[in-house]
Amino acid sequence: MDLSYGPEYEAFRSEVRRFLEAHPDAPKAGIGRGALASRERALAWQRTLIEHGYAARTIPREYGGAGRAPDLLQSIIIDEEFARAGVSRGIAGQGPSMLVPTLLEHGSEEQKRRYVGPTIRGEMVWCQGYSEPGSGSDLASLQTRATDDGDSWRINGQKIWTSTARESDMMFALIRTEPNAPKHEGISYLVFPMSTPGIDVRPLHTLTGNAEFNEVFFSDVRVPKTSLVGKRGEGWKIGNTTLRHERNMLGSTGQTESMFASLVALMESETVSGARAIDSPVLRDRLGRLEASVLAMKYHALRLLTCQLRGESPGVAGLIVKLQGCELNHQIAALALDVLGELGPLHRDSPHLRAGGAWPYQWMFSLGLIIGGGTAQIQKNIIAERGLGLPREPKAA
Repeated sequence: MDLSYGPEYEAFRSEVRRFLEAHPDAPKAGIGRGALASRERALAWQRTLIEHGYAARTIPREYGGAGRAPDLLQSIIIDEEFARAGVSRGIAGQGPSMLVPTLLEHGSEEQKRRYVGPTIRGEMVWCQGYSEPGSGSDLASLQTRATDDGDSWRINGQKIWTSTARESDMMFALIRTEPNAPKHEGISYLVFPMSTPGIDVRPLHTLTGNAEFNEVFFSDVRVPKTSLVGKRGEGWKIGNTTLRHERNMLGSTGQTESMFASLVALMESETVSGARAIDSPVLRDRLGRLEASVLAMKYHALRLLTCQLRGESPGVAGLIVKLQGCELNHQIAALALDVLGELGPLHRDSPHLRAGGAWPYQWMFSLGLIIGGGTAQIQKNIIAERGLGLPREPKAA
């Protein structure tokens, strides 16, 4: 197996390294929270990355992107070199990672010009209005409705588990507009400001102690007809485009590799009974098992990359990335907590914090990501039934 990229791409790798060496004060990549704590610094770094083609790389210039030609191997090399240098890849989140590619595929020209630029620069923050009480795994059963009100839509209902709703400027949401149509055919995809009268956001506190999620209530919320992305009633298809990009974001191989590298550094600096943690046979054995899983994930990603380069569909193999990545991130954080011993549970307001308390935060937060974006159980069912051809799971009586 030849895993080399060839002279042309190694020259590109050198170009990326020179860029990183020329920016020694670049924000560092990190685990969990705090990697880009300063908004002003994050926005400035994002502008630099776009200017040099290391963020929004393939988004056309007319929409504010770098306008570079798609090249999967160059994208992989950028990820590898930024991870190796421990440098932030810039602003991600639901807007740049999920909404922008959806708009580029399904949005109108006016929507692309209005939303893509501010979103990739980090100036416009988005949240996702998908899940509802009673409509999580069976998302197509959602009941939040929009009725035709002349030149606008009138929205009533509720969303839940809406991350960043309180900090967001805009929401992209799946809303039922055809109440009498089959459940997958009566949904539309709408985008609208969170400042619209009638929207009420209430925080939900989680295991981390923070309110990463929210409930969002809609009471006669009026949004213009131009809020519709694609055609009326085709929101399920468009929403699945967003979900595909969400799973790619949640199952980032580079993020997992970066977390593993942080774990190795932690085990080299922390001591257990007077010796380095990495020299402990028990902890070292666990580290080795995790490294094997990280390598398996990396080579699986290379297999998917090969499919993409050949123009082939990876099929359900793509779902494995999200399933494996989220569970592996949780296991990496669990080992970090064991290495820290009695310091492990500390994650705020203590002089003994390690990495700003990011490890316990990551352990708690990654538990939620195993559920979010399609639960591990749903992912396993799809892989088993569609990928392995196993019988469908019996319905509950």
